[in-house]
Amino acid sequence: MAGRLVTAAPASLAKGARTDSPVLEVVGLSKSYGRVRAVTDVSFDVLPGEILGIVGDNGAGKSTLMNMVSGAVAPDGGELRIAGERLAPHTIGNARARGIEMIYQDLGLSDNLSVVENVFLGREWTAGPARLPVLRKKAMRARTREVLERLGIDLHDMNVLVEGLSGGQRQMVAIARALVTENEPRVMVMDEPTAALGTTESRGVNDLIVRLRDRGYAVIVISHRIPEVLALADRLLVMKGGRRVYHGPTGALDVERCVQLIVRGADALGTEEPA
Repeated sequence: MAGRLVTAAPASLAKGARTDSPVLEVVGLSKSYGRVRAVTDVSFDVLPGEILGIVGDNGAGKSTLMNMVSGAVAPDGGELRIAGERLAPHTIGNARARGIEMIYQDLGLSDNLSVVENVFLGREWTAGPARLPVLRKKAMRARTREVLERLGIDLHDMNVLVEGLSGGQRQMVAIARALVTENEPRVMVMDEPTAALGTTESRGVNDLIVRLRDRGYAVIVISHRIPEVLALADRLLVMKGGRRVYHGPTGALDVERCVQLIVRGADALGTEEPA
């Protein structure tokens, strides 16, 4: 019988973690593949303790943009600044070292491994000589439990295989994995975290995203679920044809206006978009 993941808000959450200084600034990023302009001169920022939603139709440039943010793709122009310092060289390793973690839609989990093994997959803790290292299983199990409990996730069986977990539980394990890094992440990028989930599990994952925000993380959520992201995010970035057409508070939009921005671009605003 698989263990059960239960989410509950921890008492230690730090409220009011948001500040006015961006933890991530994207300045004029552009990327082309041959003659195709995937992203053109896109700028935005995200604050600590803030959820930024990113929406747009298929082919709008969302994934390419986030791949540049995560360091997986080098831009042709523009730059990223993390806590005011330019990201250079533009690589995944450097982005992670500076505190950017991306959770892709496929999650990157291994079904035949346990929760602990997945959380530490590729970055296992070892002891002993380099030629014959020994896994620090107890330490990894304790660290996994600590992170899960900090997120308000109660896992009754730490050794349960991931294949026995539901979609929402798997998403939570992927989030925990992103937090068990050498450097505490500052920015969490999530690609369609609730796309394959039902209503109840989506609510659980979104509650967890809010708790991450309340702990001071900057969270970027790519989503096609417009009502959901409008309710979840503090600010919204709308993409169309590789360009930014809106970057501003979600409170200024409703579902209909957001759809119009996705379909028609900045013309749907009737005025210039917010800076």
